[in-house]
Amino acid sequence: MGALRDDTIAEHYTMQDLAEAIFTGLKQAGKDLNNLKQEDLAPVDEFHIRGREATVELAQQLDLNASKHILDVGSGVGGASRYLASAYGCRVTGLDLTEAYCQVAQLLADRIGLGQLIAYRQGSALDMPFENASFDIVWTQHTAMNIADKARLYAESWRVLKPGGLLAIYDIVAGEGEPLIFPVPWAREPSISFLVTSDELRELLGQAGFQVVRWRDTSEEGRSWFRDVAEKMQKVGGTPPLGFHILLGPDFKTMASNQVRNLNENRIGLIEAVVQRPSS
Repeated sequence: MGALRDDTIAEHYTMQDLAEAIFTGLKQAGKDLNNLKQEDLAPVDEFHIRGREATVELAQQLDLNASKHILDVGSGVGGASRYLASAYGCRVTGLDLTEAYCQVAQLLADRIGLGQLIAYRQGSALDMPFENASFDIVWTQHTAMNIADKARLYAESWRVLKPGGLLAIYDIVAGEGEPLIFPVPWAREPSISFLVTSDELRELLGQAGFQVVRWRDTSEEGRSWFRDVAEKMQKVGGTPPLGFHILLGPDFKTMASNQVRNLNENRIGLIEAVVQRPSS
């Protein structure tokens, strides 16, 4: 059953000719494909609410430097991992269930000159292909929504972290409003969507042995970000050549509209958290 669910999730995120679509969008946006920069990829490479802004805020909580080795669980097309490597000189390993995302992420990392710091692996967050105590930090953004067995997710995160290591989370949680409206960017229908409340998330992390370092509800910041995005799109007068629509195809407009409504109506919320595996 788990393998079937994994296949369904991977199918949800897999787009044909993804690399070609991204490079076409970059070209249409006027970017030099032979001299790409980190910021050129920004419209498409951080597939979570508030994009780069949320990544920067989370990274600032972690005392990062070039000595750190980070595991990015649910790394997608690699925007966050490339930012961490570029801004802090960290080594980053990305893990994602979707093979196409891993291939595109590595291609983009190599193209902007970060291939020596970043490597991507296809695999499950519930059975991470890494030795115990391999990483200083486990990083995950907008990933747990597709994972039913969160206890195992956080047990695996604990296992691969060094004692004293940090788990950095930026995730969508269940709100106190009415049930979720589908489709949303992480699920076209309910069978692959597994949200827990903020309190339930905190309890799961505690049961895994983690201690809370920082816990912040960022739902209002998410609502404000969506308002800004809507205003910018109105001024542009349509869909830009490069954006999240490339990752999810023609359903994306409906998904995005539903996500805004779900957040505005408190059907979902946003949590930024840093928790620690104790040193002993």
